Order: sequence, then structure tokens, then C-alpha cells
Amino acid sequence: MNEPSFRTVKSSQVILKELMVPSYANFGGKVHGGVILSLMDKIAYTCAASHAKAYCVTASVDSVDFVNPVEVGELLTLYASVNYVGTSSMEVGIKVVSEDFKNGIVKHTNTSYFTMVAVDEITRKPVPVPGLILEDDQEIKRFAVGKLRKKLNRNHRREMTEARQAIDFAQEIRMLEGENCQIARG
Repeated sequence: MNEPSFRTVKSSQVILKELMVPSYANFGGKVHGGVILSLMDKIAYTCAASHAKAYCVTASVDSVDFVNPVEVGELLTLYASVNYVGTSSMEVGIKVVSEDFKNGIVKHTNTSYFTMVAVDEITRKPVPVPGLILEDDQEIKRFAVGKLRKKLNRNHRREMTEARQAIDFAQEIRMLEGENCQIARG
């Protein structure tokens, strides 16, 4: 049986809710960012694998900026959606919200974009993913912005490679004056 060559965005959207328990706390009493990142990776995989109907791996994660702390006892809700698909890769957008249900306070904690790649479970080579059926203006906008983000990330990686190759380390060492470092070599 052949899988459909296109799927709706809604067909793979995922919501994950988890209570933040004391074992998730860091030394400051807030929930570890790593716990939240782990949950984000889990929902990104679930969303991507649901869309691709294949094993998926995390290829990259856009910046993750924690805009509000998450407290122990709050309910964390993660929303995931495939925003953009390439040949074998998918951008999964994730929004994270925490809720203090005792006080009725809901906070947006962060949004991030995971690039997931569908791979063959045996060969580990990328496999094609279904396209997206875009049903409303928001889905069209997210697809277009995901395509732009992919282009900008590719350009950034190329520029960083070129910049690293062009570094004159003797000059860079001279320019470290006033930086918060010491060079200690024999």
C-alpha cells in the first residue's frame, strides 16, 4: 500500500502536556532547561515521524530562548506542527506554554524550530517525506517562513565556514587585548 504523497498539517500536529515535578528542578528551584529541551525533542520526533510515517532524527535546532522560567508544579504544554518540508527534511515548529493553574497564570516560555530528517531504519540514509497540504493563510505563511529560515541557515553555515577558513590567527591573538581571557602557553 502506497502512502499518500501529501498530508495536511493538522494530520500530524501534536500536543504534549506534562506536570513539572520537583525532580525536574535545578539548584535555583526552576525547571531545568534541559528537561524542557528533552520534551521539545520528544514532541518534534513524534510530529515528524507522524508526518513522514518513518523513523526521524534531529538534524538541528534553531535558537532556544527561554523568555519565562518554568516553576515546579506548573503544567507545561508543548504544541508541535510541521511548518515546512523539503525532500527528506521537515521543520517542526514548537511552542511551549506553562500554566500555574492555582493562580490562573499562563506564560509563553519559548518557541523553537527543529529540523528533522526522515531516514531508513536500516541504511540510515534520508528517505523522501510527503508534501504538505496548506489549508489556510497561517499554514501558507509558516511554510514560506520555514523555507526562508532554511535558506538563511544554509547561507549562515556557508559564511561561517568561509570566515573560519579566512581567520588570521596571529592577528586575532593581537586583537584579544582587552578581552576576558589570558593566553597561557609555554
